[in-house]
Amino acid sequence: MDNVFFIELGMGTDLHGQNITKAAVRAVQNAIHHNSMPGLRSVLPGNDLQAMKVHVRLAVPCDRERLDEEAVRSELPYGQVTIEIVDGGMVTSSGIVLPDKEDKNDLIYVVIASVEVGY
Repeated sequence: MDNVFFIELGMGTDLHGQNITKAAVRAVQNAIHHNSMPGLRSVLPGNDLQAMKVHVRLAVPCDRERLDEEAVRSELPYGQVTIEIVDGGMVTSSGIVLPDKEDKNDLIYVVIASVEVGY
């Protein structure tokens, strides 16, 4: 990406169920759902939203092999999306195991997202 216009940050958690994809999707949603970029189209080549490049960097604490990148990618409605996974995030205790929430243990997964937008 030669021209970066926005870098949006977000955090997502899965409080119960230990689902790293759910935490990652929530992190991306948190990053992008507080923004509007009405002028972006005017600076994109051809005024085309599909010319936009979106780079998602996810700081993931564990279960990288279980992360569904397509589920994360589907949260971004426009552009050419790339995803990078790095070590990071957090695992902490919820203090309780809730079998009805599909808990395997008492862990909370926390993922941090950085979403870069440009072309």
